[in-house]
Formats: sequence, C-alpha cells, structure tokens
Amino acid sequence: MIKFILLPLTIFLLASCDDDEDEDPRPENPADTPYEVNINPDDFVSTGITGNDFFPLVALKTYTYEGTDEDNESVKVEEAYLDETKVVMGVTCRVVRAREWVDDELVEDTFDWYAQDHHGNVWYFGEDTKEYEDGNVVSSEGSWEAGVDGALPGLIMPASPIPGLWYRQEYYKGQAEDVGQIVGLNKSVTVPYGTFDNCLQTAEWDLLEPGVVEYKYYAPGVGLVKVEAAKGEEGYEDLVSVE
Repeated sequence: MIKFILLPLTIFLLASCDDDEDEDPRPENPADTPYEVNINPDDFVSTGITGNDFFPLVALKTYTYEGTDEDNESVKVEEAYLDETKVVMGVTCRVVRAREWVDDELVEDTFDWYAQDHHGNVWYFGEDTKEYEDGNVVSSEGSWEAGVDGALPGLIMPASPIPGLWYRQEYYKGQAEDVGQIVGLNKSVTVPYGTFDNCLQTAEWDLLEPGVVEYKYYAPGVGLVKVEAAKGEEGYEDLVSVE
C-alpha cells in the first residue's frame, strides 16, 4: 500500500495562497515535514493507461519547448515519451527522454522514469542525467533511482490538485530534493502551440537551492505548456509543438 495516497492531506503541508504575484509561493520550512512512502507495485497501473489529465503518460509523443535562459540565451527542450519502460522498485515506469540545447549546443540529456497509480497520481521514480560541454559529458550529478541508497519516489502530479498543497517530487537526500506546490487551477495561458484555459499552475523549486523558484503551467489533456522563472533567475520555456 502507498501510505499517503489514501489520505494525502494528512501528510502534505498546506500553506495559504492568494493572487498576489509578489507573494513568495513557497511554504515555510517544507523540509521539516518527515517523508516516508511505502511502494506496492500492485497500486500502479499499466504505463499504457493515462488517468491524469495534467500529466498524460502517452508513448511516442514529443513535446518541444523554446525560450530563453537567465543569460538571455536561446533554449530548446525536447521531451520524448518513449515506447520504453524501466522497472524501479517493482513498478513499471514510462521512460521520458529530455534533452536541452542552449544556443544550439546540447547541454543536458536525461532519461526520466514516471508511473501512475490507481488513484491517478503520477510518480517520479528517478532519472539518469548527463551534462555536456563541447559535446563531452562533464557530469552526471543529479542522477538518482528510487530504492537505491535511500532515495524515494515523489509525486510529479497529484490526482486531485488543491491550491496550497505542496508535495515532494523527488527525494535523494543532499542530491535531489525538488518539491512543488499548487498555486492555481484556472489559469489561462497562451504559447506558440495554442491558448489554453483552466490550466494548473504550480510553483516548483529545489530545497537545496531555495532562492530559485519557477512557475509551471499544465493544460488539461495536454500537459506542461509553459515554464517561467518566478524568483532568483530569469527565463522561460513555451510549448511550440507536440508530435
């Protein structure tokens, strides 16, 4: 049994949110909340079934984003939902390959592992990431796998988003500690790929780098359509195509 799916509000820290864009979206001291999760593979569905409207796990789809980074350099990101799986902690996960280019130079190549449970929550089970400089791998920092060396999976998208709800997206102490918080449910977003209503807005940040926060916008039936810097950095990424 997955302990905190059944009664999520007893585990997650709630913090008040309002429409004031100047307010810090982060709840206070989220790292103080203990984190423990027991994974039962029987609680997860086949990767061919998608029951989360904001994070559909559909194979053979490629999402392309374009924008700029904090140095105003051009950024391109491709997220390819592969027809491949990886078993992590006994759970069959969908493999998603995410590649990032800055000024047409590859800077990162990552394989992420996602799975959906029977409640519709989408979980993040780890990543194999490599950073590049001048075509050469220079680092694999940030790589982690749930069940290895104390690492635990986290939620990448709750089944029932509630404004103010925060959740751990990944947990590998001292290495990977991203968290997210639901900011709004009825946002309208326009990107090159189209205009979307009733979008979910999240604030996401790394507990190891708390001064940097970004907003993400997820459109129903599509998924992530926009990323923009909220605190500590500049830049954005807009969805330009889905193929």
